[in-house]
Amino acid sequence: MLTTERHQLILNLLKEKQSIKIQELVELTAASESTIRRDLTELEELQKLERVFGGASRIAPNVPEPSLSDKAAKNLKEKQLVARYAASLVKTGDSLFLDAGTTTAQMIPFLIDKDVTVVTNGLSHLEALIEHGITSYLTGGFIKSRTGALVGPQATQSLENYRFDKSFLGVNGIHPSHGFTTPDPEEAAVKRRAGELSRSCYVLADQSKYGKVSFAHIFDLSRSALIIDGLPDEALEEIERQTTIKVVTQ
Repeated sequence: MLTTERHQLILNLLKEKQSIKIQELVELTAASESTIRRDLTELEELQKLERVFGGASRIAPNVPEPSLSDKAAKNLKEKQLVARYAASLVKTGDSLFLDAGTTTAQMIPFLIDKDVTVVTNGLSHLEALIEHGITSYLTGGFIKSRTGALVGPQATQSLENYRFDKSFLGVNGIHPSHGFTTPDPEEAAVKRRAGELSRSCYVLADQSKYGKVSFAHIFDLSRSALIIDGLPDEALEEIERQTTIKVVTQ
């Protein structure tokens, strides 16, 4: 089967269903697995499809911004695993930036007795920080009603008053080519600047974020270590070529 014929077959299949597996395409075309992978890469570069674990899917629209309650209820166990490990990296006396996110929020109970100082742009973090007696500072800025995040020029500018030992950031999308992304450019700017002002930067995520792309680019994968609850081998190898990754399974 000619390359153009394979490409058309792949695109026709994606019109019929949301996603297809590499093995399925190997059987349908009698081509090798490496040939099919090359076909999928070429079609992704032409923006005809999106590569996913073990296959391809239709191109999805930019990931919309879910509400804070929607985020908090999703993948809670996985977020707690990631947060516990992230908190174990914190040393006594560290100064931290905790991004406005539901995974970073799960870190707060694990920071007790570490004598840390926290700067955050997350209004939803305040109650837990106060309850646990953690020295905290809140950025200024515009309050996003859906996520409780403080964003905008005032939030970004207020970060210039601080230097962090470690920053912990949440994201909506993790992609080998498009890096770390989030729906809101103003929120992306806060995350980006906090990472730049930190000795060490960590992105905290559950594996549902992998392969997704949101509207606003934060930075490339190489700019931050990644702590995540799991990834298929193919994805793991792809990310390890670009940055440090810790997969937390228990």
